[in-house]
Amino acid sequence: MAAGLSRRRVLGAGIGIGAGLTAGAMSAPAAHAMAHDAMAHTVAHTARSGSTVAITGTTVIDTAGGRPRRDVTVLVRGDRIAAIGTAREVRVPADAQVVDGRGKFVVPGFIDSHVHGSGQEEIDPPLFLVNGVTTVRDLNGQALLYDWRDRVAAGTLFGPRSVVASSVLDGNPSLLAGLGAPYVEVANAKEARAAVRAAVAGGADFIKVYVRLTPDAYHAIADESRRLGVPFVGHTPDAISLTEASAAGQRSFEHVYTNWFATSSEEEEIRRRLAEISVGGGEYNSWFNQTHPLEVRAARTFDPARARKVFRRLAADGSHQVPTLAQHRVFDLPESVALHDDRLRYLPAATRDGWQAQLEQVYLAGRSAQDVAEHQELFRARLRWVAAAHRAGVPVLAGTDTGTAYVYPGFSLHDELENLVEAGFSPLQALQAATVAPARFLGLRDVGTVRRDAIADLAVLDADPLADIRNTRRVHAVVVRGMLISADRRERMLGDIEAAAATGTLSERLAGCACTQVPQAA
Repeated sequence: MAAGLSRRRVLGAGIGIGAGLTAGAMSAPAAHAMAHDAMAHTVAHTARSGSTVAITGTTVIDTAGGRPRRDVTVLVRGDRIAAIGTAREVRVPADAQVVDGRGKFVVPGFIDSHVHGSGQEEIDPPLFLVNGVTTVRDLNGQALLYDWRDRVAAGTLFGPRSVVASSVLDGNPSLLAGLGAPYVEVANAKEARAAVRAAVAGGADFIKVYVRLTPDAYHAIADESRRLGVPFVGHTPDAISLTEASAAGQRSFEHVYTNWFATSSEEEEIRRRLAEISVGGGEYNSWFNQTHPLEVRAARTFDPARARKVFRRLAADGSHQVPTLAQHRVFDLPESVALHDDRLRYLPAATRDGWQAQLEQVYLAGRSAQDVAEHQELFRARLRWVAAAHRAGVPVLAGTDTGTAYVYPGFSLHDELENLVEAGFSPLQALQAATVAPARFLGLRDVGTVRRDAIADLAVLDADPLADIRNTRRVHAVVVRGMLISADRRERMLGDIEAAAATGTLSERLAGCACTQVPQAA
């Protein structure tokens, strides 16, 4: 078994930025229990200190159901919502931090179900928070991100709640070899089981599977994960069909790529050609080039009757789809990328330069006019495929693939909500894909909703997202586990991040700024 580990290398195939994985001696359950105890202590301290937030005269949109509640006050004590009601029903304490919610809309804090932490503590956590993203599911398993997760839970790092994957478990040789992402190669069932056990012992919340796994290794991962009581998610391996993976217990499928082979009337022929693909370690571009014509074929031979059967199977198994249309849009439509996007100012020069090189050398270089037309066709087909899965009852989770080129921490979650609406979701359904649906998927019972006694993760918006999903971008203030990021503080955080990114001395510039400090009780 071989592990490929390196730090902060821009990847040629758009996988993200990786860092080394270090296994810890403490078991995952023990580590999580410790983090939970620490969080409980922090919350208790906050509650004892009298921290209270009141959002007055606002409209509450609870994505768990029910009509919007207008002209109400949301009262937060500690990390919980203490009350929601009219001004007569809810008394605002004199020492409360008050947000004037008139003309504003309160929604649950957003959940991004597919991110890749870059290792930039000073950038990622605050950019998620200022965009109202209060929880992330990180698919870039590494020791640094486990540390972030536990520090946020303990109240010593101000950032989104995170649930973090194992290193990628892939076949031998792995597509990720030498590309900088944390991965483990497994050649057989024995190595696969050992990798799952090591990942759980090292702190992983769930297992991530990848493209080149053999059937025996894949099913060993499924069995070992089930035995240890941890979910497994990821890509659909080339050697495993979508329905086979769903039946084996894979709980989420990332991206679209090979998933839609299962809904083609020519699946058998597509899978035969897929089995003939030969790629060496790290030859991600070669894999993309060889699967591209198969994707085009799958898109053009979509079989509605077959698809309904496949989607019913996934829904019955409790499998979820995380389409990451934000990433697909960049990959399929690189010519549409705004090279002077205003959001680039919040990223260091090294990241901007790496993205530019990736766009030019990987996404644009060598694309013929036919390639461009086919990728445009593919993106439109991906939208239709995701919509069909959603209509058939497959739960869809909003994820961005943040960490890949031109997919921005925090900001791109709003891009993904627009993509889902473009695909045919209603604004409410898109909001649900970024709030209540992923909260249930992650087992976070009191997250993703706005109700009494729920965790106080909230975004205060300047306009109604049900009228126009683009209004989710208009973040006024954010409440993170009961801690208020006011409109003024949010602007200071953005300004500090921009200034630090411009200087290239992030750690020094941000050591004392508003970005990373846990807010103090009023």
